[in-house]
Amino acid sequence: MSEAERVVERTEAPATPGEDRGGLARGRRVVLAVVGGAALMAVGGLLATTLVKSPAQVAAETGPPVQGVLTADVERRVLAQTVVMRGTVVADQSVAVSPQGVRSGEGASTALVTKLPLKAGDPVTAGRLIAEVSGRPVFTLHGAQPMYRDLKPGSTGDDVAQLQQALRELGHGTGGDARGVFGAGTKAALTAHYRAIGYEPLPAVADGGAAMKAAREAVRSATWAVEDASSPTGAAGPPEGTGPGGKGGAAPGPGASASPAPGAGAATGAGAGAALGPGAGRELARARQALGEARAALAAAEAADGPMLPTAEAVFLSSLPARVSSVGARAGSPVSGPVLTLSGGELVVEAYLKDDKRQLLRAGMTVVISSEVSGTDARGTVAAVATEPSAAQPAGPQPQQDPGQNPKGGGTGGSGGADLGYRMVVRADRPLPAGFAGQDVRLTVESAATDGEALVVPVTAVSAGADGRTVVTAVSAEGTQRRIEVRTGTSGDGFVAVTPTQAGALGAGTKVVIGVAPRETRGKSK
Repeated sequence: MSEAERVVERTEAPATPGEDRGGLARGRRVVLAVVGGAALMAVGGLLATTLVKSPAQVAAETGPPVQGVLTADVERRVLAQTVVMRGTVVADQSVAVSPQGVRSGEGASTALVTKLPLKAGDPVTAGRLIAEVSGRPVFTLHGAQPMYRDLKPGSTGDDVAQLQQALRELGHGTGGDARGVFGAGTKAALTAHYRAIGYEPLPAVADGGAAMKAAREAVRSATWAVEDASSPTGAAGPPEGTGPGGKGGAAPGPGASASPAPGAGAATGAGAGAALGPGAGRELARARQALGEARAALAAAEAADGPMLPTAEAVFLSSLPARVSSVGARAGSPVSGPVLTLSGGELVVEAYLKDDKRQLLRAGMTVVISSEVSGTDARGTVAAVATEPSAAQPAGPQPQQDPGQNPKGGGTGGSGGADLGYRMVVRADRPLPAGFAGQDVRLTVESAATDGEALVVPVTAVSAGADGRTVVTAVSAEGTQRRIEVRTGTSGDGFVAVTPTQAGALGAGTKVVIGVAPRETRGKSK
């Protein structure tokens, strides 16, 4: 057999089982390789299309998005403009007692606290001794007008009338004194009160009685001068201290009488001058004039004599009983500021406003008082807004506007402290609980409000056109827009009340445009 025939025979001969399995494995590997290569090529192409972009595509994707609109619903409700601030709950009347001008009468140059019978929280009633300074009492009386001057016999005015009423309330009558006149009855009543609390009042004329003594001596001398000028023995008559009862012991001359005879008193009448001669008549008239003047001087001295009420010894409180809020001194310390602070009356809220808020607020506005401590609210009313700013009191000794008492918040600018702002007082509709005292509370003041319910929209929904009309833009359910002319009213908290010029053109629930919002470009993923 030739070589060619042997080759053909081997080719046509059937493969053995081992050879068949090896061929199949190689075929599968080839197929897998082809599939894997195709997959890699597909992934590579996808990445290429993602990373490689044409200039037109880049410009389209980086351009501004299409704008949409933001809408809000029209509401029907009461709209109120509010002002929010902080305030402190204090007593209606708070008086800092600083008796700087106490006069002990013992020559002491520095006022020292010598007794403090009360402590913080103690009640205070009318007539109560609240302190002793340099041995002199400081006590309370009922009245609204603060002491601004010493009250002495002969003083007149409404402050005297207040003192008289306060003394009568304590059971000390003022006799027949006219209202507002410091007379004998008021003297007796004031002396009785001082003695009731264990002290003697200071004299109004601190001369040891010298003025009264001199006035009485002048009256006595003038009386004797009239008697001497009326004597029939001559105008001069016996000098003072002479005659039968005089100090000189000289007896009258022959025929002289030590005293006028019965009926001689007529000589002191209209005919005395004729009986005694022209010179003697003139001397008698002058003596009588001097006697009248001496008696008038004595009456004036008696009216001015008596007890006085020094400014620093009385503290008038309009609301009693009161309580001691704080004690700022101790026995033996000099008086360099408030010795103690008294609080009386109902609790009110005190706040200080800057000028911008003061212009929005006025008495009578409604207020919501919110206590974060107790978690409760109370309604109230603005009672007063000051027209002048208040100043904080500097530390250390201070000049007292009203010696003896310094009502809190009563000062205005110019006292040397930092500007606190304009003082506002809020009174609750119902008395605040005692636990509110001293709390820092939130005040929400309704500075303006609509008369009942009104259509309300956000302020950004209102715009003014070129024609000067004020409009809102309503959006229908289909997305169409229409402009509606409106009139604006009260605004507050970002909203404004509106009234359509055409009745029924706008209602609650209508959507109005309040702004624009970006919208995704078509084909761009979020």
